[in-house]
Amino acid sequence: QVQLVESGGGLVQAGGSLRPSCSASGRPFSSNRMGWFRQAPGKEREFVAAIVWSGGRTNYADSVKGRFTISGDNAKSTVYLQMNSPKPEDTAVYYCAAATILTLYNYWGQGTQVTVSS
Repeated sequence: QVQLVESGGGLVQAGGSLRPSCSASGRPFSSNRMGWFRQAPGKEREFVAAIVWSGGRTNYADSVKGRFTISGDNAKSTVYLQMNSPKPEDTAVYYCAAATILTLYNYWGQGTQVTVSS
């Protein structure tokens, strides 16, 4: 069984920085991409950022471009989300996800709360 475990969330002031991380544990695990999603209270879960291991391509939601950076280590099935200059509207539960079948994210973490104070 594979588990994705997020850590590094918390409370941060607007304009500060935070770096949540996510690692896979359990049986040997190989994904073709990993990503971050978030869900704010009363809203649907939305895409934040992803990294495709083959070639290292990254993509971002428009709302975080230029402020957030996704990186990671495929061999360790670990991914990070560097959050610079966060805004109060970035407050949400952040979920890590991994895709082992094409672009389908079929493994999910339990989420980590990120709260940005103004």
